[in-house]
Amino acid sequence: MSIQSLLDYISVIPDIRQQGKVKHKLSAILFLTVCAVIAGADEWQEIEDFGHERLEWLKKYGDFDNGIPVDDTIARVVSNIDSLAFEKMFIEWMQECHEITDGEIIAIDGKTIRGSFDKGKRKGAIHMVSAFSNENGVVLGQVKTEAKSNEITAIPELLNLLYLKKNLITIDAMGCQKDIASKIKDKKADYLLAVKGNQGKLHHAFEEKFPVNVFSNYKGDSFSTQEISHGRKETRFAYCQ
Repeated sequence: MSIQSLLDYISVIPDIRQQGKVKHKLSAILFLTVCAVIAGADEWQEIEDFGHERLEWLKKYGDFDNGIPVDDTIARVVSNIDSLAFEKMFIEWMQECHEITDGEIIAIDGKTIRGSFDKGKRKGAIHMVSAFSNENGVVLGQVKTEAKSNEITAIPELLNLLYLKKNLITIDAMGCQKDIASKIKDKKADYLLAVKGNQGKLHHAFEEKFPVNVFSNYKGDSFSTQEISHGRKETRFAYCQ
């Protein structure tokens, strides 16, 4: 990925702060944040820690003459930028760096950023809906929502921003909606959606047509995996007919 191109994209994000009171440049804060999140940080304190650990490297590309901003400053600045402009910038940069090829698996999922709840301003935690390329291990785009319950409306927004033709889109049960499935078809892609009890008729149809007790002893070609996830044991079956 081109670091210089990232800096070029970041430079178009408007800084609405009073410039006479600014200690840390917006471009430096956003560059630090993007790099830290790519490296796995998901808390404001972790972003600050990343900056201290890699300050000399960061100085090669950004203005960090005043050091690394504290976590509260990072949170305040990032929370007040134009989120739509930032989302557009990030997606355009990722699309420049990563060419989506036919047959990729793109996972769409939501994640609440830990430590993003603002009790003082009575703002809820920040929830992001992201599209992740399994093939290359990169986030292709993301959209911010005010709550997890808003994923249903955020997913179509994210789909509109991405080139998905001839790829497989996977989404958990939150995304098992007719409108979302139709949107994926409109983008010339395929989908794999989880089905749970909240989809009453569809869930019942699956239980009737694909009973677990029958397929757990399937005689033909099959494959299964087991894992512990979110406090429960999950078993996945795949069958060939």
